[in-house]
Amino acid sequence: MKLIYEKSQAGRRASAVPRHDELPRPEVPEELRRSELPRLPEVPEFELVRHFTELSTRNFGVDTGFYPLGSCTMKYNPRINERLAALPGFARLHPLQEEDGAQGALELMWRLQEILAEVTGLDAVSLQPAAGSQGELTGLLLVRAYFAARGEAEQRRKVVIPDTAHGTNPASVTMAGYELTPVRTDARGNIDVDDLRGKVDEHTAALMLTNPSTLGLFDENIEEIERIFNGAGALMYYDGANLNAVCGISRPGDMGFDIVHINLHKTFSQPHGGGGPGGGPVAVRGILEPFLPVPAIVRREEGGFGLDFDRPQTIGKVRGFAGPFGVFVRSYAYIRMWGPRLREMSEAAVLNANYVLARLKGAYDLPFDRLCTHEFVLSAKTLKREHGCTALDVAKRLMDYGFHPPTIYFPLIVPEALMVEPTETEAKETLDAFCDAMLAIAREAAEEPELLKEAPHHRPVRRLDEVRAVKRPVVKYGFGEHPVTKGEAKAVVTEAPQGV
Repeated sequence: MKLIYEKSQAGRRASAVPRHDELPRPEVPEELRRSELPRLPEVPEFELVRHFTELSTRNFGVDTGFYPLGSCTMKYNPRINERLAALPGFARLHPLQEEDGAQGALELMWRLQEILAEVTGLDAVSLQPAAGSQGELTGLLLVRAYFAARGEAEQRRKVVIPDTAHGTNPASVTMAGYELTPVRTDARGNIDVDDLRGKVDEHTAALMLTNPSTLGLFDENIEEIERIFNGAGALMYYDGANLNAVCGISRPGDMGFDIVHINLHKTFSQPHGGGGPGGGPVAVRGILEPFLPVPAIVRREEGGFGLDFDRPQTIGKVRGFAGPFGVFVRSYAYIRMWGPRLREMSEAAVLNANYVLARLKGAYDLPFDRLCTHEFVLSAKTLKREHGCTALDVAKRLMDYGFHPPTIYFPLIVPEALMVEPTETEAKETLDAFCDAMLAIAREAAEEPELLKEAPHHRPVRRLDEVRAVKRPVVKYGFGEHPVTKGEAKAVVTEAPQGV
C-alpha cells in the first residue's frame, strides 16, 4: 500500500479554501515563521477517501475481532452508547457553559459519581482524572495531602507495591515524590505476607494493590493485609484496572481500601487503545474527601446541580474542566443498561476466563494452578525450552488465525507470559475458536516450529525489526531523503497474497 505522499501529484486538490486578501494576516514572530511552505500531499478527494478507507481496513479492534488483551478489558462498546454521547445537548455543550444551561450534563455526572461510590463501597468520587494512570497519580497526591494535614508528610515517604504491579504504579509513586518499596509474590500468587510485614512501618504511606492481581487471582490474604496497613496507620490504594472481575460481588471499600481509581474505559465500556480516550475517576473514603480535586460536582440544596470550587484543602485541578465528558455518557449508559444486574457482567467475565483457562492449561504452563477471575496468565516456557518457540512467536502466529494476541511478557514475574482476558461480551463459539487456535499453535510449535518463528504469514506487515524501530524511528516523510527510497532500510510492508 502506498503512502499518501507517494500518491501525491502536483496540482491535485481535495478542497479549495476561499481567499480573503482583505483580511489582516496574524502577526507571527519572526523566529516562529516558516522559511518555506509545508510540503503537503496533493491528492483529489476520492483518492483521499480511498486512502483512509483502505487504512481503516487494516485496523484491528473489538468491532473486527476477538481482542483478549489481558488487563486491558477490551469489551464491546454498545452502539447505543455512541448515539447517546452524540446527542446535541451532550456533544455540543461547551465546557464553559453556565450551570443553568448544563443541568442535564451535571446531573449525569453527579449520578455517575453516586453509582461509582456504591460500586466501590466508598464515600466520595472525583471524575476529573483523564485515565487510570492519572487516577493513580491523583490518588497518591491525595495520600500526600492527607498526611501533610496530619503533620506526617516528612515521616511517611514509602509506598509498597507488589512485584506483579502494572508499570504505571511505580511510575506514579516516583512522580508523586515517594520511595518505592517492592514486595514479593508467594507460591500461590498472593502477596507474600511475611515479606510484607517486614516492610511496613511508621514510614509507610500507602499500599498500591490490584485485586484481583495482574495474575488474575484474588488475594487470599486481603484481610491480613488490611490489618497490617491499618496497624501502621497507612492508607490502602486500589488499582481498579481489574474491577471488571468483582462488580456487585465484592467492593474495594469493604476490603479496607481507602482510595480506588476506576478505569471507565475498561470496566464500563468505552472504545480505547492507541493512547485514548479514557477516564480514571477516583473514589475515596470520607477522611479523604476534603482533598479531592475541584471543581466537585454537587447537588444544590436549593435544587439543581453545580460545580463547587470552595474546597480549602483540595489538591487543586488535575486536568482542565470537569473530566472526559463523552466517556461519562458512555459509561453511565452502560451501567444503566445493566441496572441491578451489574453483577452478572462480572460473573460472565469470570466464567468466560475460567472456561478458556480450563481448555488451554494442558497445552501451556500454568504458573499458579487456581481458579482465575476475569483473566489468567499462562506461560510458553516449555515451548521455548523444548521447541525454541517464545511467547512472541505464539502471539505473532495467533494473528494468522484472525485473533489479536494477548498481552505477552507481563506480569514480569512469569517467564514467557501470555495474559488472556476474554471479557464478558464474547460468545462461547468465539472462545472455542480462540482456544482451538491456541491449541493448534502449541502443536505447530512441536511439529513445525519455523512456522511460528516466521509468523505472521498473512498480515499486511510481517515481522519488524522492533529494536531498530525504537532506536531509529521514521516519524515523518522525507521525500527524496526518505530512508526506504534511499535504500538505507529494507521495506517493512509486505502485501498479503490476493484473497487473504
